[in-house]
Amino acid sequence: MPVTQGYGRNTTRCIRTEFDFQPAGRRRVEAAFDAGRVSSDGGLLLLRELTKSSGVFRRFAACFRDHRDSSRIEHTVEELLAQRVLGLLCGYEDLNDHDTLRDDALLALAVGKADPTGEQRKRERDRGHALAGKSTLNRLELARPIVAGDERYKKSSYDDHGIQRLFVDTFLAAHDRPPAELILDLDATDDPVHGQQEGRFFHGFYDSYCYLPLYVFCGDFLLGAALNTADKQPVSGALEELERIVGQLLARWPDVRIIVRGDSGFCRDEVMRWCEDNGLFFVLGLQKNSRLIAEIEDEMKQARALSEQTGKNARVFKDFRYETTRSWSCERRVIGKAEYTTDKENPRFVATNLSSDEYDARTLYEDLYCARGDMENRIKEQQLGLFADRTSAHTLRANQLRLWLSSVAYMILNELRRLALAGTELAHAQVSTIRTKLLKIGAIVTTSVRRIRVSLSSVFPLQQVWWRALENLHRHHVMRP
Repeated sequence: MPVTQGYGRNTTRCIRTEFDFQPAGRRRVEAAFDAGRVSSDGGLLLLRELTKSSGVFRRFAACFRDHRDSSRIEHTVEELLAQRVLGLLCGYEDLNDHDTLRDDALLALAVGKADPTGEQRKRERDRGHALAGKSTLNRLELARPIVAGDERYKKSSYDDHGIQRLFVDTFLAAHDRPPAELILDLDATDDPVHGQQEGRFFHGFYDSYCYLPLYVFCGDFLLGAALNTADKQPVSGALEELERIVGQLLARWPDVRIIVRGDSGFCRDEVMRWCEDNGLFFVLGLQKNSRLIAEIEDEMKQARALSEQTGKNARVFKDFRYETTRSWSCERRVIGKAEYTTDKENPRFVATNLSSDEYDARTLYEDLYCARGDMENRIKEQQLGLFADRTSAHTLRANQLRLWLSSVAYMILNELRRLALAGTELAHAQVSTIRTKLLKIGAIVTTSVRRIRVSLSSVFPLQQVWWRALENLHRHHVMRP
């Protein structure tokens, strides 16, 4: 039955504990949240197997400095980070969710708690709550570069460079031998802000106040995520990210060939010149202008005639040398795509230092440059599926940490997909599909002196995929640093 709770003078709020539904024949249908410690995230067992074998949370926590009184700590930094990241993987983007999730024994087990029901907590008021609440997690997110001596609450700090290296270290560890070639994809996207967050600026293209995070991917691997402000160009910070990531890669694999790929926002002389000076290759979209359009005028006429003849889109490519009037330091190879789409012209251009002997114009544009579009799927996966756009903290530094928490969640999911789900129907599934089909399983946790038993739903449809994933994890030494 409903119970009443007071909220100030003459104010009450009715909290229902039982619910009635349409009857089933002559029988009433009732429901209540009274099943006890039943977790809705049985797939946490797979994530626990992956993260414990890899030590990813231990390595993530090593980037932090904890200045709290060790005699009073019940939640280590490693456990706090694990709780937050695993929560994101299971679909809980808000810190408020953790005031209920702190009682989830399966999440506590995955985090690394030896007492997953919290019955042995020091203070009586905390007993039964194995994990941290929203306030403790919030203090971690608000960590400052330096902890003041009189600071009472925010007593953790983190090393930016250590966290940045973590992503590249995981990528390196995923390869038994150096690859012959790597393609680094650069892209920026909008991250709308909805309050007075530090660093908010209006962006004309996106028509909103937002941040402009910069991502660097190599295939499905995330190598960098930097939270830039929208008053800067997408290329801002790109060269710094490239120098850091490429330096880390070449220190391990000095002979690997690297191609930098990006849209026209990154086609700047400083980026191209840096690639040329350091033996890297680039394939970058080039913003069209009147000179470039005039260069492919004949090819556009050919494409239009071909389109009118066939009734389909037509493309004609031209390979030529080009130099800007002022902004480029030298002449470079440009590929022009003269495309007619049955009703309008659609010219596009790409700048590169790859030779025509290796890539002709059509192959370079269609097979190499256009493949960068898959990176946008990876960004959407992190933004929409792992809540990378949940940057609602006040300070830019706290929001950067939130972006990295989401990035670590993506890194773990990518390893789950690459190793555990290899050979299954979910091997190429996106995070939302994996969460729905693999992680969201009803589970009951029972504890005794000698064991912790997790009883999973016996009507779970993908049991064979789940067991196959576990077997794959047992066969691999995953994510070794």
